[in-house]
Amino acid sequence: MAPVANVEQSVIRYPGMRQQVLSAIDALADPEYQQRVWIRRELPHPDYYDELDLNVHILFDDAQVLPDPASAVGVLLHPDEVEPLGALGTVLDPLIDELDDQPDAVYLGHPRWGEVVRAAEAARSVMRAHES
Repeated sequence: MAPVANVEQSVIRYPGMRQQVLSAIDALADPEYQQRVWIRRELPHPDYYDELDLNVHILFDDAQVLPDPASAVGVLLHPDEVEPLGALGTVLDPLIDELDDQPDAVYLGHPRWGEVVRAAEAARSVMRAHES
């Protein structure tokens, strides 16, 4: 019997920034949240703010887990999170290039938005497994 592959666990250097990445992934994976908060602006409290652009900046600019998640292993990500985050980048990045600075409603109404949500759901599933 072959040994079970052991996914290498890495120590996360910046757990606070990882939580921001997780929050962005959670938002991208939840169409109901997107409609409620990004479109209808039903915020949980007056000091709360969220929109698609904020989450994109967290992933691409602040945390820089996209478009190259492998570079964030040990810093923000575990090794097994690279593939699903890469898949998210593969669908999200071209959509950003295509739509650029359009309102959130345009993104959410785009025919490929469902691919972004599904990729974010897959990434969230792997990432959340490390949080328990």
